[in-house]
Amino acid sequence: MATKQEVAGVGFRSERGPVLIALMLSTSLVALDSTIIATAVLTIVGDLGGFSQFPWLFSIYLLAQAVSVPLYGKLADLFGRKKIMLWGIGVFLLGSILCGLAWSMPALIVFRAIQGLGAGAVQPMAITIAGDIYTLQERAKAQGYLASVWAMSSVLGPALGGFFSEFLSWRWIFFVNIPLCALAAWMLIRRFHEEPVSGPRPKIDYLGAGLLTVGATAVLLGLLEGGQSWAWGSGISVGIFAAGIVSLALFTWQQTRAEEPILPLWVFTRRVLVVSSLISLLVGAIVLGLTSYVPTFVQGVLGTGAIVAGFALATLTLGWPIAASLSGKFYLRFGFRATALTGGSIAVFGTGLGVLIGAGSQIWMVAAVCFVVGLGMGLIASPTLIAAQSSVEWDERGVATSTNMFARSIGSAVGVAIFGAIVNSRVSGDPEPEQLSDAIHLVFIGVAAAAVLMLLAAMLMPGRGSGPSSPDSASAPSNGSATAPSNGSATAPSDGSA
Repeated sequence: MATKQEVAGVGFRSERGPVLIALMLSTSLVALDSTIIATAVLTIVGDLGGFSQFPWLFSIYLLAQAVSVPLYGKLADLFGRKKIMLWGIGVFLLGSILCGLAWSMPALIVFRAIQGLGAGAVQPMAITIAGDIYTLQERAKAQGYLASVWAMSSVLGPALGGFFSEFLSWRWIFFVNIPLCALAAWMLIRRFHEEPVSGPRPKIDYLGAGLLTVGATAVLLGLLEGGQSWAWGSGISVGIFAAGIVSLALFTWQQTRAEEPILPLWVFTRRVLVVSSLISLLVGAIVLGLTSYVPTFVQGVLGTGAIVAGFALATLTLGWPIAASLSGKFYLRFGFRATALTGGSIAVFGTGLGVLIGAGSQIWMVAAVCFVVGLGMGLIASPTLIAAQSSVEWDERGVATSTNMFARSIGSAVGVAIFGAIVNSRVSGDPEPEQLSDAIHLVFIGVAAAAVLMLLAAMLMPGRGSGPSSPDSASAPSNGSATAPSNGSATAPSDGSA
């Protein structure tokens, strides 16, 4: 029999346990999809052809996810989280089925874009709903549960991808999402209760949404493909960046005129939101640098197999949820800035150790570096996101969360461009281990530099005693429900909001 503390706490046995499980299932759709396809690329190419096009399986997914996040965040504040989450799961399910039925590489690329549009709603909505139903004191532990999904997926994804490819069919990589989507949607419908948002029907800024989509897509596309599909200084590269910058400038102008702007400009006037997004951007660059080049280093330089390389990297996502789940004790006692500075310092230490890794290093050294960096990330990424959520009311929390997630996507794209350019400048053809080691060493230096910038950004977080850095006795529903504003004013539980 569950105790009163268990019922009211964070965990599977609490009243909100079924909602937490549903959020973890939903998160697993995105987390598993990011790792399961990597081990099946050669099998897919062998069946569908189009080897030169396969990088688009990843790029188009990232693009679609990134550009849709701000729109979903705003719609969640206007219409409620549950509707947007269920929409995202439905679109992701549709994309998964179509991917499994794809008859050519171009078709699979298009269907991956549909998947990305669904993922753009699922991931930020899971984090936003957790922010709605858990108190400030409970959110770190809830974020730890959600972060643990990524740790499990980093281990389970490659294994499942290899199993499906070798013993069944690569199509099951996508069909496996069908039961996961159905179960997650069913549990959300049954157990997550959200009061309907009433009042006058809001006007959606379609023009702003279109300009943001075009602008962000162009900039991200230029960053992802520049130096690979075309030269940085080529006409197509300049044209794409110019189109993106112009579209984003028009988007900014439109946000000053729209009644319900997609990305309200007040986001950039609030210190905690700006700093948390800057940190999220650098987190995206650091994680992308490690996930892209640690496996390559372990295989190409240290001479191990793909499975060993994957497990060496998995320690990054093992350390993250451990630190994230414990971070609540730190920020409740010492404040968000002190916690972020601690996490940033650990990340700098870990990435600094990464710079010392070379051709003579052991596998356990690489794994240890990733684990330490993961610990640092858990103490800076989760608390700064929670600080951003706690600084706004219910009807602004979707925008605050999605802005943070969008910044991480931008950081990932910038990381891909910068680190890819570094490696490509030093490596040509089939590189020797020493040549590859020298090139990736520069990536590790770049990751360490990004960690230092992240630590400096953490210094700009509001100190204890100002805004969300002084958590109070927060309260939130204990039964998996969320209270939406009924007249345009937020009525979310008190959570130390600034």
